[in-house]
Amino acid sequence: MTVSYKQLGLVNSVDIFKKAVKGGYAIPGYNFSQMEQLQAVIQACVESESPVILQISSGARKYANQTLLRYMAQGAVEYAKELHKSHKAIPIVLHLDHGDTFELCKSCIDFGFSSVMIDGSHHPYDKNVELTKKVVEYAHSRPDYVSVEGELGVLAGVEDDVHAAEHIYTRPEEVQDFVKKTGVDSLAIAIGTSHGAYKFPPGAKPQIRLDILAEIEKKLPGFPIVLHGSSSVPQDYVDLVNKYGGKMPNAVGIPESQLREASKSSVCKINIDSDGRLVMTGTVREYFSRTLIISILVS
Repeated sequence: MTVSYKQLGLVNSVDIFKKAVKGGYAIPGYNFSQMEQLQAVIQACVESESPVILQISSGARKYANQTLLRYMAQGAVEYAKELHKSHKAIPIVLHLDHGDTFELCKSCIDFGFSSVMIDGSHHPYDKNVELTKKVVEYAHSRPDYVSVEGELGVLAGVEDDVHAAEHIYTRPEEVQDFVKKTGVDSLAIAIGTSHGAYKFPPGAKPQIRLDILAEIEKKLPGFPIVLHGSSSVPQDYVDLVNKYGGKMPNAVGIPESQLREASKSSVCKINIDSDGRLVMTGTVREYFSRTLIISILVS
């Protein structure tokens, strides 16, 4: 059974990216796999009148079930209307994060996702182009036009099924050719962000390569750019995790000042996953620790 994302009240990313690039801001791409995360994201985005991209990794898709996730996204649309003071829906995109095969992307498109990422960055350049183009042709051939994100360059770090030992920065000289040959709607680049809660080595200055971003923007003026691995890793939540039995030494994220600077360019989506996990982990650890103490005192 094929489902159109429009039946679920969702939108693709094309129009909201155009507005973001023109307005000099970025839209949050939040990964989620459970109801509590989704509630928090929708509440915050309705409060701030922000569009939002709800992202599902391949690991989350396996864990939470693709069909359930689809209807959770539909529920998020209705929940947003309920929360909004004028009962209007904020633009909500349901996006596959780091799809690595055509079959996975096709399945998500057929199940009502309004956007997919095909990550061929682990392949040689020509193979990446070939795979990405195949996904684009299928996604764009649908009557509802599903948007597609491609990737050039490799981010270091580990997150779900995505892992790499070291950075491979995006080469500005390749971006025009890649976009022209594949027809992608947006491009994820590697400029020093990384997956997970350890973005930089201990003692290193947290710094992303805004110079590479500037070169890419010159090659692709006004084209939507995406930054993965962009959690800021708030230290108060790192401290909370460590206070209640966790061990996260030297956890550090991307400085928010640098993310804001990047957002003034063509960066129109900033992906956030580790921050959500960090908040959940710290809060759950604190709750169980306090509950255990109360239980001991009562008994």
